[in-house]
Amino acid sequence: MSMAIALSIPKGERLAITGPSGAGKTTLLRQIAGLSHPQRGTIIQNSQVWLDSSQGIFMPPQKRNIGFVFQDYALFPHLTVIQNLSYGLPKGKPTPIVDRFLRRMELSALAHRRPSQLSGGQQQRVALARALVREPELLLLDEPLSALDSDMRHSLQNLLLELQHEQGFTMILVTHHLGEIFKMAQSVVQLNHGQITASGSPVEVYPKRALPADSLTLYGEVLIIEIQDDHLRLLAWIDHQVRELKLPLEYRAQLQLGQAFTLTYQHQQAVLAPL
Repeated sequence: MSMAIALSIPKGERLAITGPSGAGKTTLLRQIAGLSHPQRGTIIQNSQVWLDSSQGIFMPPQKRNIGFVFQDYALFPHLTVIQNLSYGLPKGKPTPIVDRFLRRMELSALAHRRPSQLSGGQQQRVALARALVREPELLLLDEPLSALDSDMRHSLQNLLLELQHEQGFTMILVTHHLGEIFKMAQSVVQLNHGQITASGSPVEVYPKRALPADSLTLYGEVLIIEIQDDHLRLLAWIDHQVRELKLPLEYRAQLQLGQAFTLTYQHQQAVLAPL
């Protein structure tokens, strides 16, 4: 695939990359990680040149200060949890950091189990911990939560946000999930055929439309909640579009980011039922 992508990501930013299958999302992550070698281009991280094809510079993956979490977890099946984490450590890194991440990810009781003995959510926590024990400046995530159920996905999203706030790493997340983009990302890039087709904040990239005033029942997912004067302003993903809702303030206690709901809307009156 021919790719022509120019990106500048501020340190500590959370960027989402989205687009149809085959758009180049995973290819871009692999090139940033050094797992794929582009024919031409430049990659610079904090003034350190990782790739400059014009100068013949290519820094190997093991020398790039990154963490990578794959969609299929990519854990070593013959190693225990603690061995998988230890394997991710750079040479000379003190091992107490492994114990710290086992505790932080609530994996201490599972430390001596192999991946086949873990649930999907537990395996994903191991994969995330293995990426973070390196204390990377840049964390790459390739649809890491797509196979998890809604509750586990929201739990790991919250954990990722907490860790990113604590450690300050830059984060690039590939995802198809719009609710995840609004919750996790400060900016978003849409790719198609190796080209950037749109970029900006989630609100800028996804135009919102008001709902009609006639009677209808909808299924949606909460993207943004704001209190404005005497009402609640809600942006929700409904019918493949970002829609704007105006709700009574009493609905605030029932809603959270990523919340799925049904909404019966009739003559400017809304009856909302969280799922």
